Amino acid sequence: MPLVPPDLAAPAAPRRPHAVTRADGTVVDDPWHWLRDREDPAVRAHLEVENAYAAALLAPQADLVEALFEGIRGRVEETDASVPVLDGPWLYYTRTREGLAYPIHCRRPAPAGVTDPGDLPDTHRLPVDPLAPPDDEVVILDANAEAEGLPYFSLGTFAVSQDHRLAVVGIDVDGSEEFRLVVRDLATGEVVEEVTDRASYGAVWFDDHRTFLYLVADEAWRPYQVRRHRLGDPAGADEVVMEEPDERFWLGLGRTRDDRFVAIHAGTKLVDEWHLVPADAPDTAPRCVVPRALGVEADVEHRDGRLYLHTNHGGATDFRLVTAPLDDPDPARWTELVPHRPGVRLEGVEVFADHLVLEERTGGRTQVRLCDPDTGAGEVLELGEEASVVGLGSVAAFAARTLRFGYGSMTTPGRVIDLDTATGERRVLKQQPVRGGYDRDAYTTFRTWATSHDGAEVPVSVVHRADVALDGTAPCLVYAYGAYEHSIDPVFSAGRLNLLERGVVFAVAHVRGGGEMGRAWWEQGRLAAKANTFHDLVACAEHLAAIGAADATRMAVRGGSAGGLTVGATLNLRPDLFAAAVAEVPFVDVVNTMSDATLPLTVTEYDEWGDPTDLAFLDVIRAYSPYDNVRPGPYPALYVTAGLNDPRVQYWEPAKWVAALRAATTSGRPIALETELEAGHGGRSGRYDAWRDEAKVQAFVLAALGVA
Repeated sequence: MPLVPPDLAAPAAPRRPHAVTRADGTVVDDPWHWLRDREDPAVRAHLEVENAYAAALLAPQADLVEALFEGIRGRVEETDASVPVLDGPWLYYTRTREGLAYPIHCRRPAPAGVTDPGDLPDTHRLPVDPLAPPDDEVVILDANAEAEGLPYFSLGTFAVSQDHRLAVVGIDVDGSEEFRLVVRDLATGEVVEEVTDRASYGAVWFDDHRTFLYLVADEAWRPYQVRRHRLGDPAGADEVVMEEPDERFWLGLGRTRDDRFVAIHAGTKLVDEWHLVPADAPDTAPRCVVPRALGVEADVEHRDGRLYLHTNHGGATDFRLVTAPLDDPDPARWTELVPHRPGVRLEGVEVFADHLVLEERTGGRTQVRLCDPDTGAGEVLELGEEASVVGLGSVAAFAARTLRFGYGSMTTPGRVIDLDTATGERRVLKQQPVRGGYDRDAYTTFRTWATSHDGAEVPVSVVHRADVALDGTAPCLVYAYGAYEHSIDPVFSAGRLNLLERGVVFAVAHVRGGGEMGRAWWEQGRLAAKANTFHDLVACAEHLAAIGAADATRMAVRGGSAGGLTVGATLNLRPDLFAAAVAEVPFVDVVNTMSDATLPLTVTEYDEWGDPTDLAFLDVIRAYSPYDNVRPGPYPALYVTAGLNDPRVQYWEPAKWVAALRAATTSGRPIALETELEAGHGGRSGRYDAWRDEAKVQAFVLAALGVA
């Protein structure tokens, strides 16, 4: 059924004149500025009316939404279990059960004396039977029980002590990403101690099993303090181990893989600083091993008295790997292990006792390289498909000879594979189950390249039903992101089969601003070069139509968060290009947000978008900001989402944008806004709610493209 506006009139947010002064002294009228006031009852009322309109818009597709929801549910193995991870004397895994929205976190004893996952018997190496869990299973946290009676639930921290007796648990109950932090006894599930109500993500235990570090966020939602908690200390007595006064820097916590050190990280998108604390000496002051320096990034690991630094120091745009003495890590003492290789982005390094694992990206593809830890020499694991993705899996033990990695593509459901690094033997431990008789050969995936406005070749990953003719008649959905050097990899999606089986071609436009083609790909899509991102998306859409992969009149585009900015700016550039668009929690009020340093994230985002108090950046941002550039034109049908408690993209950004679009569009196509009133950036938290939300998006796209 085609998507048509419902009888209910679209909400018209009242225009209230409000003068906003830009950094250059320019005064502009922001008529929907009033939507920022969450304390104003009129704001809540407006969002509720918008929700009613969105529901009315989709009401004629109610049967389709239900069919799509059941299509997702019918392909997912609802009662399932993950591959166990060997950690000391225990095997840790999660289970799900049909009808339950959240995972159940479990463990069971490992066979005595086994220290490598490759030596486990199949009864312990393979996933447990979720219908008949083993008798020795211990449920250490049932998220369903925790979430009972709550409108929202998210487990942000779950850090198990080194003796496997306790865990630091952080829970968010409203989507604000502020966590109530407690210590639990894993044997009984009882809360041993309350720690704080304002924790950020992450906690790390010391080897004494009674001391741990955790992070606290400031009013701008920035992790700015590392605090030390000792079991038994009174409330409020936790010592501040480190505090970061520079608003551009976030703090983070971890342990080196060899478990010798607790690591404290202070960083921006372009600067890294690292401090180490011996894991067996919790009272020791952190020692800086990588000082902050403008433009210098690094990750740190440790092995046999040497630090392994994955860094861009020395002009290594795509990064290199060096080692340094632990007691004197000055760059003058560095030894290069893996040199900078232009065009091969070294994205991650994992250091084990007897091997290194390099996670690389080249030519738009991911790859894993297994290397000697002393020489850096090694080979890429060969896996097959061009448009695929591979990455390191969960292997806890530093001394393990078994490497676990994941592999998949748009047509290959994800696999978990163990590789014996001594013999080269590979074993598939699990492949993502797809119920309903999935036939991989019934679908085709390929990579194609679009030429952008400046001659750049932009990769596009495409998947479609094999019998769909690429003759320019197929409806097409294009997904794009394009920010933070974050890559959108061509992975399998069971939910996407809803679209593919109905003849929709699905494509990922790997636009600049992401990291698909290395660090330069990000540099060419941020700050003053941000407009390349939007031109790339236009080029990808036009290319898909030109090669017959899409009907130029039946194309839709989708993006979320910073990808929502990509969608919004592209629609202003070419409002005629797409028949429909989906923008989830879109970052669209860019000038106002980046000009307000009191908002969460703003200061830390200057490296990505620029500081508008620098008038050159103000001009750049003002030129593409979706809200500021809405003009009369034939905008497509739009489905826009927001989260009232979202700390990353404030709800008023999409609300203001939708109001501006409604006032400007000349196409007559509907524009809907749905705001989750009890959730944040990720939408509703339970899997069934998430599937139903996805079904609504799919129904909107199918109806807007006229797909029966």
